[in-house]
Amino acid sequence: MNNPSTRAPSTRTRIRRLPELANYERHALYEIIDQTYICHIAFNDGESTHCMPTACWRHDDYLYIHGSNGGRLTKTLLAGAQVSIAITHVDGLVLARSAFSHTMNYRSAVIYGVFEAVEGNINKMAAMDVFMEKIAVGRKNEARPGNDKELAATSVLRISLAEAATKISNTNPVDKEEDLDLPVWAGVLPMSVKHGEPIHANNGAIATPDYVTHWKKSV
Repeated sequence: MNNPSTRAPSTRTRIRRLPELANYERHALYEIIDQTYICHIAFNDGESTHCMPTACWRHDDYLYIHGSNGGRLTKTLLAGAQVSIAITHVDGLVLARSAFSHTMNYRSAVIYGVFEAVEGNINKMAAMDVFMEKIAVGRKNEARPGNDKELAATSVLRISLAEAATKISNTNPVDKEEDLDLPVWAGVLPMSVKHGEPIHANNGAIATPDYVTHWKKSV
């Protein structure tokens, strides 16, 4: 029986370049999505092909986005456009002894399919609450929720994660045998997301919540 990590869910999600880095397991895909705030959506609007960055989040087996009802991205997606969505985390620069053996350590995901609208204000609010919890746990209980006018002007969309693939590289430098004795430093320069010091805008009038106090320590 094949390892689940080697089975692509569709022809277009089968990784052909460096297939040994492919991973089709759900936990890998979920982790990549849950650790990002931005995805890039490629689509064709009938005249041109575009790639747009937008905020995203996951709930169960769906990726969610939101946008203005009148926006080009929203209107095109709701018209049934096929899309390709990319998310990438760079974890390090891999410096080898030869220029052509340099690479990166990364985790990436590509998702294919068609978005659908989340219907009804109750369902839209529930989806947006998940997004607020991703921003900061407990924030949805403090910030004013969207009102009927704001919800009516906003579309919440979701796409199934059924057709997706991830590619993960986590390696030390791999040099050709003839380069191993070159007097050149080789190794990995790690990279990660860093949380900075919160910047207050309340002039000390509001008590600082725990999720703000611990923000800098949460990565």
